[in-house]
Amino acid sequence: MTPTVQSFFDEATNTITYVVIEPQGKACAVIDSVLDFDYASGHTDTRSADLVIAYIQEHGLDLQWILETHVHADHLSAAPYIQERLGGKIGIGDRITVVQDTFGKIFNEGTRFQRDGSQFDQLFREGDSFHIGQLRGDVLHTPGHTPACLTYVVGDAAFVGDTLFMPDFGTARCDFPGGSAEALFDSVQKIMALPDETRIFVGHDYKAPGRDEFAWETTVGAQKALNIHVGAGKSREEFVAMRESRDATLAMPRLIIPSLQVNMRAGQMPEPEDNGQVYLKVPVNGL
Repeated sequence: MTPTVQSFFDEATNTITYVVIEPQGKACAVIDSVLDFDYASGHTDTRSADLVIAYIQEHGLDLQWILETHVHADHLSAAPYIQERLGGKIGIGDRITVVQDTFGKIFNEGTRFQRDGSQFDQLFREGDSFHIGQLRGDVLHTPGHTPACLTYVVGDAAFVGDTLFMPDFGTARCDFPGGSAEALFDSVQKIMALPDETRIFVGHDYKAPGRDEFAWETTVGAQKALNIHVGAGKSREEFVAMRESRDATLAMPRLIIPSLQVNMRAGQMPEPEDNGQVYLKVPVNGL
C-alpha cells in the first residue's frame, strides 16, 4: 500500500514532521513533531504543531499515532500538545529506557523521574507492527545515532529519523552517549535491504553544498547508489573511520540541553519546582 505523506519543514531546526495517511481512508499518524522553543527567552510556541493540527482537522483525519523515531537532540517534541487536541497514542522504541537511564544521570533527575518508558503509550521492539486504519506499519530497530532509534516502514515508505539523510549529505552522527558508528552501519544495511523502490523520508535536511533547495524524500535505491557515506559499496571499516573522524569535529546541537530533558519525558516538561516554575538544567561540562 502507498500512504499519502504530507511534510512540514521547520527551518529553525531543519526538522521534517510527517503526516502519514492511509490511502483509502481517514486514519493518520504524525511522525517527529516539533514544539518551537526560543532558548534565549525560555519560551515555547506551538505554531509548528498548530500547522500540523490544522491540516489534520481540515482534511477530517483521524489521528491514531504520534510517533517518535528517537529522542531528538535538536528540537523539542510537540507530541503531548498534539495528543491533547487530537488524541492518538505516543510511541517510541523500547530502548528509550537506556536513553532515560543515561540522561537521567547526566541531568541528576533523581528517583522521581521514571526510567521505564512509562511516559509513552507504546514502546516498540524490532519486528513489531501497528496499523494506521487499514495501513500496516512495521518497526525496525536502527540504533547507532542513539540506542533507541527506530525506522517505521509504512507501506512503501520508510521513516528513518536521523539514521540516514539525503544521499548528498550522508548519515547521522554517532558521538552522543550510547551512539555507535558500528551499530549505525549495521542499521543502514537493514534499511538498504528494503526494496529499491521504497520511499525514504529523512528526519532532517541541511542542504548539502551545491544544492539550492531543501529535500527530504529519496529511495532505497538512491541511497545504495549515491549516499556519500555508505553508498556504492563502502565497507564497514571505511564508514566507521570516516564517521568517528567527522564526529570529532562537530559542535553540539544548539537545542540539545532542553531537547533531551523534554523528549526523554515524551515531550513533557520537568515537574514544576516549589515556586510553580518549570526549569531546565544545564549540566556544566556534562556533555
